[in-house]
Amino acid sequence: MFRKLAILAMAVFAVWASEILPAETLNSGPQNPSDSARKTSSSVPSASKRRVSKKKRRVPASGVRRARAGRRRRPYSPWRISSFADSAAEDDPTGDDPIIRQAAIEALGSWNGSIVVVNPNNGRVLSIVNQKLALSGAFTPCSTFKPVVALAALKEGIITPRTQLRVGRRLRMNLTEALAKSNNAFFARLGEMLGFRRLAVYARAFGLGQKAGGSIPGESPGRFPATPPKDGGVGYLAYCGQDIEVTPLQMAALISAIGNGGTFYELQYPRTAEELAGFEPKVRRNLDDLARYFPQIKAGLAAAVLYGTARQAYEPEMQVYGKTGTCSEDGARLGWFVSYAGDQQPKYVVVVLLRGGRMMFGPHAAEIAGRLYHDLVQREHATQTSRAAFPSGEAHR
Repeated sequence: MFRKLAILAMAVFAVWASEILPAETLNSGPQNPSDSARKTSSSVPSASKRRVSKKKRRVPASGVRRARAGRRRRPYSPWRISSFADSAAEDDPTGDDPIIRQAAIEALGSWNGSIVVVNPNNGRVLSIVNQKLALSGAFTPCSTFKPVVALAALKEGIITPRTQLRVGRRLRMNLTEALAKSNNAFFARLGEMLGFRRLAVYARAFGLGQKAGGSIPGESPGRFPATPPKDGGVGYLAYCGQDIEVTPLQMAALISAIGNGGTFYELQYPRTAEELAGFEPKVRRNLDDLARYFPQIKAGLAAAVLYGTARQAYEPEMQVYGKTGTCSEDGARLGWFVSYAGDQQPKYVVVVLLRGGRMMFGPHAAEIAGRLYHDLVQREHATQTSRAAFPSGEAHR
């Protein structure tokens, strides 16, 4: 009896469940397993998938992308000429003073440039490192043209050594300060007050636009323009040398005339024993009308070395006078230093031209010249010591 009642109760429960509960509950097994998997993954992401998606979000900030972004941000460099070279590799050293040449090579080192050393008292070229660059190349003189502008302004009565020109809102300078610090505004004003025609007369008097030597093979005459620059006018030409082209040899002849008091020599480069034995100075012209103004220019050139742009050229045992220059042309920066050493009677003229990238500028050229002057002083001391120790040539026995 009880068994029958139990079977009847189970049957009633089955009928009730089929009518009341939904079909999805009773049929809990998936009809299509792949559909169920897609539903599960789309509705509730698993822990492993959350980790994958988090990694994907980090990709834009990855190290690779940061490196690529860094490369894109690297500034563009306009310099196409290398700052380094074996500058003496193609030279023919025949006729050079061997001691001066060796000192010049060591001072220049691996920099791309040229050094010219001249005797300012007779016009003899003592040594040229990188002869190709010094003779056949002609370049903008940059600020090394400023002493010529200063002499023209003094001679024409436009300024005196005590004249102060406004170079800034609250700043004035005299000629000595302007040469020492190579102030562009000062010399731009001088150029405008002089005018192109008057300035051109003085430039040509110092040999610009003509060869410095009469018979040096391969020498370029450079160029002095017939008209002022279209952009910037005569003021730009006066402070930067725009549109002027000079060789290191021409700058050596120019600074020699200032150093020796006004004698403009034709430079000669004797290469053989016969040429050296027959060497005689050749004077092109005497700049007597400018002689009274040279001391005022020398004061500015000395100040440049003592506390101005050429401080790196300072040599305590030899008074150095010089002018730096920095500018750019044809994908290269130019660094100039034109100088002479010795007060009453200068012994050496040294012109340094550097050409290359960011590291090439006037103060760097002055530093190289300073090393050369220092080396020459030390070698002179060594020679004098040797002669004092062996006055009769005993050291050669």
